[in-house]
Amino acid sequence: MMGDMANSSIEFHPKPQQQREAPHAGGFGCTLAELRSLMELRGAEALQKVQEAYGDVSGLCRRLKTSPTEGLADNANDLEKRRQIYGQNFIPPKQPKTFLQLVWEALQDVTLIILEVAAIVSLGLSFYAPPGEESEACGNVSAGAEDEGEAEAGWIEGAAILLSVICVVLVTAFNDWSKEKQFRGLQSRIEQEQKFTVIRNGQLLQVPVAALVVGDIAQIKYGDLLPADGVLIQGNDLKIDESSLTGESDHVRKSADKDPMLLSGTHVMEGSGRMVVTAVGVNSQTGIIFTLLGAGGEEEEKKDKKAKKQDGAVAMEMQPLKSAEGGEMEEREKKKANVPKKEKSVLQGKLTKLAVQIGKAGLVMSAITVIILVLYFVIETFVIEGRVWLAECTPVYVQYFVKFFIIGVTVLVVAVPEGLPLAVTISLAYSVKKMMRDNNLVRHLDACETMGNATAICSDKTGTLTTNRMTVVQSYLGDTHYKEIPAPSALTPKILDLLVHAISINSAYTTKILPPEKEGALRRQVGNKTECALLGFVLDLKQDFQPVREQIPEDKLYKVYTFNSVRKSMSTVICMPDGGFRLFSKGASEILLKKCTNILNSNGELRNFRPRDRDDMVKKIIEPMACDGLRTICIAYRDFSATQEPDWDNENEVVGDLTCIAVVGIEDPVRPEVPEAIRKCQRAGITVRMVTGDNINTARAIAAKCGIIQPGEDFLCLEGKEFNRRIRNEKGEIEQERLDKVWPKLRVLARSSPTDKHTLVKGIIDSTTGEQRQVVAVTGDGTNDGPALKKADVGFAMGIAGTDVAKEASDIILTDDNFTSIVKAVMWGRNVYDSISKFLQFQLTVNVVAVIVAFTGACITQDSPLKAVQMLWVNLIMDTFASLALATEPPTESLLLRKPYGRDKPLISRTMMKNILGHAVYQLTIIFTLLFVGELFFDIDSGRNAPLHSPPSEHYTIIFNTFVMMQLFNEINARKIHGERNVFHGIFGNPIFCTIVLGTFAIQIVIVQFGGKPFSCSPLSTEQWLWCLFVGVGELVWGQVIATIPTSQLKCLKEAGHGPGKDEMTDEELAEGEEEIDHAERELRRGQILWFRGLNRIQTQMEVVSTFKRSGSFQGAMRRRSSVLSQLHDVTNLSTPTHVILSAANPTSAAGNPGSESIP
Repeated sequence: MMGDMANSSIEFHPKPQQQREAPHAGGFGCTLAELRSLMELRGAEALQKVQEAYGDVSGLCRRLKTSPTEGLADNANDLEKRRQIYGQNFIPPKQPKTFLQLVWEALQDVTLIILEVAAIVSLGLSFYAPPGEESEACGNVSAGAEDEGEAEAGWIEGAAILLSVICVVLVTAFNDWSKEKQFRGLQSRIEQEQKFTVIRNGQLLQVPVAALVVGDIAQIKYGDLLPADGVLIQGNDLKIDESSLTGESDHVRKSADKDPMLLSGTHVMEGSGRMVVTAVGVNSQTGIIFTLLGAGGEEEEKKDKKAKKQDGAVAMEMQPLKSAEGGEMEEREKKKANVPKKEKSVLQGKLTKLAVQIGKAGLVMSAITVIILVLYFVIETFVIEGRVWLAECTPVYVQYFVKFFIIGVTVLVVAVPEGLPLAVTISLAYSVKKMMRDNNLVRHLDACETMGNATAICSDKTGTLTTNRMTVVQSYLGDTHYKEIPAPSALTPKILDLLVHAISINSAYTTKILPPEKEGALRRQVGNKTECALLGFVLDLKQDFQPVREQIPEDKLYKVYTFNSVRKSMSTVICMPDGGFRLFSKGASEILLKKCTNILNSNGELRNFRPRDRDDMVKKIIEPMACDGLRTICIAYRDFSATQEPDWDNENEVVGDLTCIAVVGIEDPVRPEVPEAIRKCQRAGITVRMVTGDNINTARAIAAKCGIIQPGEDFLCLEGKEFNRRIRNEKGEIEQERLDKVWPKLRVLARSSPTDKHTLVKGIIDSTTGEQRQVVAVTGDGTNDGPALKKADVGFAMGIAGTDVAKEASDIILTDDNFTSIVKAVMWGRNVYDSISKFLQFQLTVNVVAVIVAFTGACITQDSPLKAVQMLWVNLIMDTFASLALATEPPTESLLLRKPYGRDKPLISRTMMKNILGHAVYQLTIIFTLLFVGELFFDIDSGRNAPLHSPPSEHYTIIFNTFVMMQLFNEINARKIHGERNVFHGIFGNPIFCTIVLGTFAIQIVIVQFGGKPFSCSPLSTEQWLWCLFVGVGELVWGQVIATIPTSQLKCLKEAGHGPGKDEMTDEELAEGEEEIDHAERELRRGQILWFRGLNRIQTQMEVVSTFKRSGSFQGAMRRRSSVLSQLHDVTNLSTPTHVILSAANPTSAAGNPGSESIP
């Protein structure tokens, strides 16, 4: 209360007020609360409050013990004291998820839940012993009963399954956790890198944003994101975009005498100025919103728990890249959370579908196994032997059925590739780690894999394709066109002097050129690159800009019209000694020359410059420069006499009637490595388009240098205006059909606005003209590129030149701003896809064989030749290890020689299907031979129908050992999926692979020789081992045989794992309602794929499957259909898919379809 009274009575007794406040504020004249309430006012109210309370802004500065011109004294104690009283400029981030939370999330996985249940059932049953001794009445119980060893080791099976589940969960959780940690590390790195200019002790300093304190005097300029709240002391033509706080898109004019309040998290759209910082961190406007959100978020999260289950990664992505901007980001995230996420990544869609298919097959197989075993037992016991079911025998019979159930579960467990989620996670995590070295900082895991499917890249020019180190290489001075830098002696002193002044004064004083850090290096450019080029030109003319600036310091400038995208020019007015004014102007030549009426001739005198002269100049000077890929900038001036002071607010009047001093051509050289990178992209089937704000000639020249356009090709280069004219109808609305006529040939879009970029990206993504949907990557660095980056399938932001807003909207950050890193990303993306295909090829061979062996074995000999624990060793260890081995294959350049896989290319190609089935045939032949005639061949006891309690037989051990050897050698075969001959190519480039193959081999020896009863193994002799190995090596030979069979001959082979056809989506969405899908989509966002999007949804898919069967009789129509379906974007429109299915089920229509593939 005291403070309030004091506040209201301030005009009457200012003195006592200050003394009373002093103890609160540690000797400063303002309390924290007072400043907070001051910052909540806007416009005139705020101004009135400042005048009432402090007299004016400098009064406020005095209260805060700071000087408007000199800033704070840079002394550590004072800064520390300010931090203690007014807080630090840091918004504490949300608590990260704990490791246990991540573990809990990983446990939600459907496959894992099935496995857990199976394991617990199996564990429970292993401890359950039937009560009574087996009585004769209950029949010949010993026939199929487990022998003693198995009974003792019964628990091992359950424990082993649980162990495998724990493995998968820990790996997944650890992955998420390290990803989150990496992301936080990155975030703090970005935060530390973010500097802001303040004045301390009269010196301009760059300090980290977190080091700002209340009372600092900060310099603000175009493009800044304000890191704290403040009051404007002096400003030039300042306009601020406050939409992040107020939602108003119009830019707000700020001036010290009208509206001096500047708020954190807002963007400076034009102009420059100085402000005194009045609130930082949690007390700034953004901070207040952020803390409210934090508190509100907690409660909301409890409510929303069901609605959005996010994993660490998503939660992390919500953390803005820089806390100061947190408020707006959080708000945007909140809005975005209600919008459905981007569609599933291609790979996830295919994997989910494949998993469901495999799951169904496994379920069917295991069900049949159980039914056959039960029937066999029941018929044998009750029909053939004619026994009666006695009450006291029930427990014994139950135990039988339980045993059959366990065999069934084993078959199911083997059928489900639980290594897959692991393979995907490992492969993605490994790629992301390695991509860091290639200067790709991946913010969203699936962006990495989407990049492999990219078909189009829309790239910026400046900084990405070019070095962003601008230099003046040509100039037009005093009627002469110089192709290189002229000697200072060649120029009239008057021209030289005007030029130096025009450049030094009419550029931001924060732009400078510093001497190189190392001997022989290039001079360092600080600030705006175009201005750096001009200042460098001054230095090249053996002049210096520093003395000129010292003579006319920044606060002596009379008026500044800062650069913005509408004006495309910048002008500064200074006072002349005679009381007159001089205006210097620089800007895009085509714009400024229209405003010139005179030009300096070779003696430095004015001569008339008529429109005719201008057209001449454009033809002879400007166009040739632009065709060399130079940006042309015109430098001009105008004098006003003391008597005729113009109305400075009427800008068109002031900046007109100019005298042209010079036109310079600025080169931004193409990065030397870019043309090669673009050639690689084109070879890989990716179209590169350039979208730039530069003029069309410059853009075309650079595009030709990069190889984006090649002579003799049919391509379009358009300017933004022309582009809009072509794609809009009479009403000015964008029409997709018109866009579809333009984009396929468009290679360069010049003089484009940010909305043009967004329109282009959206148009390409929504287009349905090609056989498959385009996958578009976009690069951007400016605040205004945000929408395009968000819309694209993969958004790349520039790590060095990029603004915070761009980084926030992106999926991958290029830490070196270089186009070649994008090519690396494509390579890694394709590698992920191939790694998963390799793993699938290996995994499915193991599964097919194991399931068939377990199934037939169980049906013929009532006991699986591969025991449950052996199965699990094969399944778990070989899956998990194989996923490590095959998922970490490094990418090779050859990945860039093929076209991108489409959205509907199946995961398992014909070649892979051929390999899987071919190897399965070999393995099954060997195993069944061994099973039924092995004992004769090796001259050992038969393991079949072994009497009760017999020790593990050599016979079955040999079968097990051979099986594992064949898998080991087949793992080497699986390294190649496109039917290459040399499977050893580059094998030593992957140490993980070699280690794992040798490691598995070593463990196998241990298991066989010393595994004993738990593993049902008996030691083998050397000769037997050699035979096992010999059969294993046969795999490699057989692999060559398979490679010889041409795939094209095998018309009967089906492919599996197509992209999710749209019709299926329809059925599912209708069946489940939006809630469910949303749930699944959220789960799918996780680094690891949600397995079995469906066992619980199999029913809903049965109808779909039957539709598939009808049309599935011929492959081409199917393939054609899924591509047609993937284009039916309007999912909800039910009638369309049904027509399509009908037409697809009718061969003639599919065959007659011109785009259709040949029908096998």
